[in-house]
Amino acid sequence: MATLSSFSFSLISPNGGIYRDKFQNNRTNCLLCGEILLKRRRRLVAGGDFGRLNSVIRSCYNGESNQSSDDSTSSSSNGERESNDSSNLATMTPAENDSEDNVDDPPASASSREPSFTPAYSNFQVDSFKLMELLGPEKVDPSDVKVIKDKLFGYSTFWVTREEPFGDFGEGILFLGNLRGKREDVFSKLQTQLKEIMGDKYNLFMVEEPNSEEEDPRGGPRVSFGLLRKEVSEPGQTTLWQYVIAFLLFLFTIGSSVELGIASQVSRLPPDIVKYFTDPDAVEPPDMQQLVPFVESALPLSYGVLGVQIFHEVGHFFAAFPRNVKLSIPYFIPNITLGSFGAITQFKSILPDRKAKVDISLTGPFAGAALSFSMFAVGLLLSSNPSEAGDMIQVPSMLFQGSLLLGLISRAVLGYTTMHAATVSIHPLVIAGWCGLTTSAFNLLPVGCLDGGRAMQGAFGKNALIASGLATYSLLGLGVLGGPLSLPWGLYVLICQRNPEKPCLNDVSEVGTWRKAVFAAAIFLVVMTLLPVWDELAEELGIGLVTSL
Repeated sequence: MATLSSFSFSLISPNGGIYRDKFQNNRTNCLLCGEILLKRRRRLVAGGDFGRLNSVIRSCYNGESNQSSDDSTSSSSNGERESNDSSNLATMTPAENDSEDNVDDPPASASSREPSFTPAYSNFQVDSFKLMELLGPEKVDPSDVKVIKDKLFGYSTFWVTREEPFGDFGEGILFLGNLRGKREDVFSKLQTQLKEIMGDKYNLFMVEEPNSEEEDPRGGPRVSFGLLRKEVSEPGQTTLWQYVIAFLLFLFTIGSSVELGIASQVSRLPPDIVKYFTDPDAVEPPDMQQLVPFVESALPLSYGVLGVQIFHEVGHFFAAFPRNVKLSIPYFIPNITLGSFGAITQFKSILPDRKAKVDISLTGPFAGAALSFSMFAVGLLLSSNPSEAGDMIQVPSMLFQGSLLLGLISRAVLGYTTMHAATVSIHPLVIAGWCGLTTSAFNLLPVGCLDGGRAMQGAFGKNALIASGLATYSLLGLGVLGGPLSLPWGLYVLICQRNPEKPCLNDVSEVGTWRKAVFAAAIFLVVMTLLPVWDELAEELGIGLVTSL
């Protein structure tokens, strides 16, 4: 079945494409079948003549001049025609073959090769090719390609020299050639003309030319133009089940936020409750009704954690709305340590350019971080004046060793004496702000499809994202960033957010220096936030009572 699968995907790819290359690497020297798949696929599949296709394939593999007995169901005229085709292929020279009007005939030299395997494809197997053709993505109409080449491209815009498959499954067309003007002006003109010619049937992408050996004479990378059908290139609509899943995840996130609020009151919780959740040898569960009185006091912190996550998503939507970019409903990810890992928000329309990708990606975590830092700062000010702060909670001083940046700020506000103790009295807003800042920093890591990964891809390109992603995975795996949260966060990214974002319509134009500078500054703050304070520095700064542990 592995051979059939590779064979089938070569058959359904319009011009061979990436699956042509895959098949050629695994066809075990069967050049004749490779040519048949690439040249005769469109005519035979479109005409439904699968019996003839089956016969030709067998002749190619077996070197026979006549059809095998398994093809007896075909008409005698078809059998004679296939026999003649096979005989002619076996005796024709490559030069004669190329001169024939019928470009479907393969070169004869391949028929003399000894194949390493001899599969006998049945009519049922060949019929499966048509099923895969129907189930595959909608391809670009060849007649439309001809019209677009004649009316869209030209000397004044983009001179096409060759075409290649485009898209994940080779369902589109990539036009390669020479740019004849400023890339942004040419792209805008081509988009307008495409809509006039084809309406809303296709999307046109301007991307960097793959495997280009030189830059454009006008500066910058050489560009190509990819054509995809709208129903293939644009993301699908949100389904009812996705709404249900998003709602359930939001309920779980509310629960994890309340649990965080209860856990922050660990100094006041009943001893048997604390022992059950902290002692690995504890087996007998306590009476959970004892937690009910602590729920009400946990709500303010829970509201703060949820408010940061909602503010984060609102920031995304406010940045996307003026650019006509649609976003999916957010899928909140619950976490008992931070209340939430944030949310997964998908693009439901194609981004116009890389500037929009950077702006939309950064606005969300910046908004969440702004609210988080406000709560963190107010909480520290209230903690420095306990008489006016109201309810305070006791937390271990080691908590402040989880972040170099936040630990230094806390040390500066609360002072050496307060911080250099076993426990510290703080306002719940400090916990809410700390968790929000940590979550925002995690989401700004330049890896995968996180907000930071999208911004990295938009600002510096896909190659920069690959390099920064490897570095981020290494730092998370070593526990350098995030401390005890590095492993669960790394697993979350690998499972849910590892794939980079798809290209924009204009995936070439630069985003500008100031956007790159803002993002670079944000990455520096992210590292400072997620970098733990090592024991020697913590003891010197008075962040936690390290010597007593």
